[in-house]
Amino acid sequence: MHAIDLSIDVTEAADIGISTHTAVTVYLPEGELASPPVVCFGFPGGGYSRHYYSFDMPGSEGGGEAGYHCRRGWIFVACDHLGVGDSTIPEGNALTYENVARANQATVAAVMDHLADGEVLDGYPRIENAVKLGIGQSMGGCFTIVLQGQHAPFDGIAVLGYSAIHTHVPTRPGAPEAVWPWIPRGSDLNDPMVVNRRAMAEAEGLVVAGGDSLKKAGEQGEHPFSWSFHYDDVPDDVVRTDLYAEDENGKLPVWRSATTPPCAIHMVAPGTVAPEAASIRVPVLTATGERDVVPDPWREPGAYPGAPDITVFVCPRMGHMHNFAGTRETFWQRLHHWGTGVALMRDALE
Repeated sequence: MHAIDLSIDVTEAADIGISTHTAVTVYLPEGELASPPVVCFGFPGGGYSRHYYSFDMPGSEGGGEAGYHCRRGWIFVACDHLGVGDSTIPEGNALTYENVARANQATVAAVMDHLADGEVLDGYPRIENAVKLGIGQSMGGCFTIVLQGQHAPFDGIAVLGYSAIHTHVPTRPGAPEAVWPWIPRGSDLNDPMVVNRRAMAEAEGLVVAGGDSLKKAGEQGEHPFSWSFHYDDVPDDVVRTDLYAEDENGKLPVWRSATTPPCAIHMVAPGTVAPEAASIRVPVLTATGERDVVPDPWREPGAYPGAPDITVFVCPRMGHMHNFAGTRETFWQRLHHWGTGVALMRDALE
């Protein structure tokens, strides 16, 4: 496949008072394209970059999930949100669900214009009348729901490892539950309103108060995310590299981001994206691992009362970080079949 990095100017769309851009990598199939053409935009989770969608586990050389879909005829676009990876990292708490969504909408529109004009790669065919899919893992799932609910750029969305009802990170069975602050949207993060202070004060387990609390807890014992993020067959060195965000040389692994938008703290509050989820009018796939941050996957369809088609998939032997799992290709296959179905039904659902 061809991999082309693009920088998209989203200054006007984001409107946060500084020049801003998003970084994307467009993966183009070298073989035959799907018919109709499918362009899939992938948005990463908190602490991860767009390379989450293209990194290879040890022993693999297939371009990760992006490579999987490209070999089957899709164009895959891996995107860094504002505040992530190689995109603009504003200072302080400038980012909100709304300006991140506007920037992502502008990114999708710009990439589709480049594909339609044949400007991404010399000699590559123009892509017209394409089916557009949006997929997001964890925080990326939250931002994909907001993007679709507010701007509706996609013909279908896949929410991967995120609950539109209440996202909750479980601990290993038998261990006290970790408690996260519930901060309503609209609360000023410079002086946040925490509505579950009593639960935090009475917590028997870890009280999450930022990345430092997670790191400290991990240094004192098992990392709090270890059980839920990675299934038992993921190699220990990969798990450690991922959770502690450094490789054997002390460098950030390619799939991680040094930064996360501070507004992501809102995403663990109950009902944080309820209005956007309820307004979505395209097919939805909600997919999780066997161990994940979605307490009851079978309740998720209730969050999308306007969607004409809702699919639920729980992948066995998989933790929250799906693309590390030994069953990752099963997960990708299910997503690809779902997206192919969306493409075939697009005109009928309009």
